[in-house]
Amino acid sequence: MAHPQQVLVVGAGVVGLSIAWLLQRQGHAVRLLDPCLNGPPAADSGSWAALGVLMGQVYHRSSGRGWRLRQRSLELWREWIEALEAQGHSIAFRQGLLLLASDGPELERQGRLHQERQAKGFPLELWDPAQLQTLQPHGPEAALGGLYSPADGQLDPATALAALRADAERHGMVGHAEEAMAVERHHGQWRVQCRGGEWLESPWVVLSAGARGAALVEPLGHALPMEPVLGQALELELADQPDWQGPNWQWPGAVVWKGVNLVPRPDLPGGRRLWLGATLEPGSHASPEALAALRRWGNADLGWLHGARVVRQWQGHRPRPNQRPAPLLEQLEPGLIMASGHYRNGVLLAPASAEWVAEVISKPAETSDHS
Repeated sequence: MAHPQQVLVVGAGVVGLSIAWLLQRQGHAVRLLDPCLNGPPAADSGSWAALGVLMGQVYHRSSGRGWRLRQRSLELWREWIEALEAQGHSIAFRQGLLLLASDGPELERQGRLHQERQAKGFPLELWDPAQLQTLQPHGPEAALGGLYSPADGQLDPATALAALRADAERHGMVGHAEEAMAVERHHGQWRVQCRGGEWLESPWVVLSAGARGAALVEPLGHALPMEPVLGQALELELADQPDWQGPNWQWPGAVVWKGVNLVPRPDLPGGRRLWLGATLEPGSHASPEALAALRRWGNADLGWLHGARVVRQWQGHRPRPNQRPAPLLEQLEPGLIMASGHYRNGVLLAPASAEWVAEVISKPAETSDHS
């Protein structure tokens, strides 16, 4: 890094905290602005709605920005977890992701993807129905096969958020529990107005506050509309069943069935917990019907799942850019960066997004958008 910079990061979700943590560790002076820093997260926070499924090597595309970001993030998450754990922080991470095929076309797609990725050296595995029957508790009987990725997996967003914040603060990051109300250029620097009236000045401002960030730059002439897509999730606790006397999970990691994630969490109290999620509901209002369908996990018809007790349910908004690919990684003006709109992949793409922001700040004369 040539010269340490002063940076104001707006938004303390997983992307904003990742950016703040990386910049602080690189020697920059970072301030983090978010109204929920001194209390519980906002009810609609996208990071807290996420289940943290890291779907990188089974991503359906094999080139382009999305592919590159996913592969780099998987690599960085492993490095970050090791670095954070070396500092005494704990992040719940479980490797392994199994995609189940519910019909013939999906099974064929998995076969083609397996062949393509095998040729590139990715260690994906095709599972047949006999291998799926070894799962304990058993999975959906209608599954025709599966594609298993040992390098993908699931990371607990809450433990990641806590570790990133604690370590960044230990290295000197300063938090401001305020809501950003306006952004403007002032005497050659950027400044952000807080709800309480205070103005925070900085040569660099990074906006990672979802749709709120897009609203802040609209008066500056930057049209970056985003729409909220609501997601609901459940934490369940299993009861003993005749065909499974837990708590020993024998699953290879997170499992995806008909687009819905089931994440075993034997690390949680009792060893019988799992997460289900998340729904895709345009707008801001949660649908009871969508929640009921989520509870059935794509009509998997599993007795052990039917008998599970709901421990908690939660929801949040994932900002999706309108008519633009997610995420938005752009330097809008010198010193003003947008790193937001990650939609369903905020947890997965946070490290690569943070790395891109750090590169822009360290080399401000270079190109400003991530293509």
